[in-house]
Amino acid sequence: MRKLHVAASPLTGDIFVGTVLKDGRTWGMGKQDVTIEALVAVAEHALKFGKPVEISKADGTPEYRITVEKLGV
Repeated sequence: MRKLHVAASPLTGDIFVGTVLKDGRTWGMGKQDVTIEALVAVAEHALKFGKPVEISKADGTPEYRITVEKLGV
């Protein structure tokens, strides 16, 4: 079984999941657009912590901060 790969398209910003070929860059057959599902999962993950989630580079330097605010009831 091949490892699943998740990435955002540099052209559209859509988030895809699937397998990549041996070159490590080319999508194999069957990639799926999971943009909304992935964003909902990230929002739910961030809300569970109750504070911003920081994503760091390999050297430990913070690169992204994700803040989520639940709207409505």
